Amino acid sequence: MDRYDIVVIGGGVNGCGIARDAVGRGYSVLVCEQSDLGGGTSAASTKLVHGGLRYLEHYEFRLVREALIEREVLLRAAPHIIWPLRFILPHHKGLRPAWLLRLGLFLYDHLGGRKLLPPTAVRDLRREPEGAPLDPQYRKGFEYSDCWVEDSRLVVLNAMDAAERGAEVRVRTRCAEARREGGHWQVVLEDAEGNRETVHADALVNAAGPWVDQVLSGSMGSNARRNVRLVQGSHIVVRRLFDHDKAYIFQNADGRIVFAIPYERDFTLIGTTDRDWQGDPKDVRISEEEIAYLCEAVDAYLATPVTPEDVVWTYSGVRPLYDDGASKAQEATRDYVLKLERGPDGSGAPLLNVFGGKITTFRKLAEAAIGRLQEALPAKGRPWTAKAALPGGDFPVSDFEKLVGEILADYPFLARETARRLVRAYGTRARRLLGTARSAEDLGRVFGADLTEAEVDYLMQAEWARAAADVVWRRSKLGLRMTQQEIAALDEWMADRARKLKLQAAE
Repeated sequence: MDRYDIVVIGGGVNGCGIARDAVGRGYSVLVCEQSDLGGGTSAASTKLVHGGLRYLEHYEFRLVREALIEREVLLRAAPHIIWPLRFILPHHKGLRPAWLLRLGLFLYDHLGGRKLLPPTAVRDLRREPEGAPLDPQYRKGFEYSDCWVEDSRLVVLNAMDAAERGAEVRVRTRCAEARREGGHWQVVLEDAEGNRETVHADALVNAAGPWVDQVLSGSMGSNARRNVRLVQGSHIVVRRLFDHDKAYIFQNADGRIVFAIPYERDFTLIGTTDRDWQGDPKDVRISEEEIAYLCEAVDAYLATPVTPEDVVWTYSGVRPLYDDGASKAQEATRDYVLKLERGPDGSGAPLLNVFGGKITTFRKLAEAAIGRLQEALPAKGRPWTAKAALPGGDFPVSDFEKLVGEILADYPFLARETARRLVRAYGTRARRLLGTARSAEDLGRVFGADLTEAEVDYLMQAEWARAAADVVWRRSKLGLRMTQQEIAALDEWMADRARKLKLQAAE
């Protein structure tokens, strides 16, 4: 097929969310992603589905309310990759007063019509176990609810749902050129080998995230002004700092906040930073200053210091915030902006540019995007994603442990932790991965940790994984438990497997 109703540039959470919504309404859709799905900003978040407590200070009440409502919508849609998480906010006497925190948390509890998550509670940190890791000066705290999300998997599940409904998803494929031609778009796609193909579309969506302005100036030859402010956010991972399963949110003297979150059972995730980024987003790396900043931020609260030597892994991303002229990176709006263009005369093929946004509100952004496109395209279908489960998420929020038990009953040779990990990643689709296996040997080679040949093959054929990094850092975080030699061996196996699959497809 070389003609589509909509071509979407960018396979991050916004691009895949838009594609899913559009194809579900009856539009023909193609998504092109220059690297891996969710390989940019969408994989570098703090991995929270949350309202954004600190955004209340910037009076972004509409954004917070929409995010709080979406928090429970997404929890129901994907209870395997999204789950409730309780946060401890210690009261720092030198910063925000207790009454202000109470007011903010009261609003946070009630703005979004919370139903599934428990409310805020006051905690005596001198007596509660959550106070044990903290410096004794922190005697009072507040506990509130948000949710954790496996961000990269959220992107992939949206792409899977879109593809299963008829969309075409192409990874390692960039938009080399896009031009209006006779009332439609002529789009030149280039794959990783340099092969080019021209497709046509009635509408084009530029959801390239940090590269959105580069697409406008490069692929489209536009002289548009800068639309996004690139802000670097970095995270560090250290060995587990506390024994309980709750997270901390720490206030800093600079007005920012830093999270310390239980991560992958044996680790703690600490982040994030906020500073302007001037280079190419693909080159972003954490700096020594950022590592020191994050260590110092948590040191102000913890009884045991965290040093740069404790860091076992880091990751950084570039957030494409809409450039609203804010003086500080942390003050720039996290809201999204959608701009529909029809060309100089106002009658050309539509282009929708997507600026900003946050992972929690991607579904609402997608709905709004299709609404804008329908100003220029024939209307098809109605909004539908609010009550639709993502692949593997077709079970009640409260039934996660029940599903783990069912998988163990069907595949008794699995270790419980492996079964939990598979259900966390794939939900009810874990059975597709495990298939007819009756023993551990039936799952094939173990590459390291508990990653098997059967799982990698599933990821390659069902989830567009092409390289080891796609598997061990985005589809999972098993890279934390694997050696460089194991990851290199996986890369080699995947390259060989890809060649075999290509030959099979050609026969």
